[in-house]
Amino acid sequence: MRLIKNLLALIVLAIGALWALQGVGAIGGSFMTGQSQWLYTGIVTMLVGLMGLVWANRSGG
Repeated sequence: MRLIKNLLALIVLAIGALWALQGVGAIGGSFMTGQSQWLYTGIVTMLVGLMGLVWANRSGG
């Protein structure tokens, strides 16, 4: 079960990173490219992914 939680958290983290990079224009080819709202959405999503990793790996969980 811990593996599944870690994988889900890593997927959320990766999606957040992709959105943030598109938001700053580092990755092109999307309607999100260069839109600052996607930078902020990506940062929040990455934080959720990080919290998921902490939750999945805390002792007793």
